[in-house]
Amino acid sequence: MATRLVQINMKARDDSTLGAFWAEALGWEVSSEEPGVTNLEPEGFDYPDPVAVCIDLVASPEPKTVKNRVHVDLATTSTAQQAELVARLTDLGATPADIGQGDVPWTVLADPEGNEFCVREPRPRYRDTGPIAAVVVDCADPRAMARFWDQAMDWTPHEVTDHEAVLRSAQGVGPHLRFVRSPDVKTGWNRVHLDVRPYPGDDPAAEAARLRTLGATAVDLGRDDIPWTVLADPEGNEFCLLAPG
Repeated sequence: MATRLVQINMKARDDSTLGAFWAEALGWEVSSEEPGVTNLEPEGFDYPDPVAVCIDLVASPEPKTVKNRVHVDLATTSTAQQAELVARLTDLGATPADIGQGDVPWTVLADPEGNEFCVREPRPRYRDTGPIAAVVVDCADPRAMARFWDQAMDWTPHEVTDHEAVLRSAQGVGPHLRFVRSPDVKTGWNRVHLDVRPYPGDDPAAEAARLRTLGATAVDLGRDDIPWTVLADPEGNEFCLLAPG
């Protein structure tokens, strides 16, 4: 049994408007699953496929108050393309963001609702990822997070240090999943979180139990009318275990 990362879930005050920004930013298609939920995926995409990690935007009245612990890094192929992408995103409504990054070769921006993201400088490791180079998670212990997620999913660790751990789909396609050491303390529910899905035929209850034995904990939403299971990883980051498929 195993899961795979299929999408990230992002809370939004206006899921439709924010979805339009990210669709333009990524060159992806927009669909509406139901009122208050906007889905983004590449054109012609056959979900789920490790070639892309999709984005679900879900309407929420909760305001953004702290830096997100989960964000995306966008890929570029040249310094000129990096500058062009930053300019285009700014025209779409992104703004410069200072999260204490200092003098770095990438550009930190915030989307129209204040969600931080990075436009990376060209790197060989990101040349075949698609528009999203990586999904990045702040953490206290990258090695411990790599151990958990390596066992939770069928993704492969590519680099594990005290500062950073990097995983990617076992098929060697799509974006990377990076766990980066941060001194920031988690406060409240993550505004952006990971969604993982078991494979067809797997027992979702058994998979949830397996994840708990690895160090995940159950998160009680106070409701039993949702077809997925909410868990938290060993550092308390919420994630959703979706139905097999």
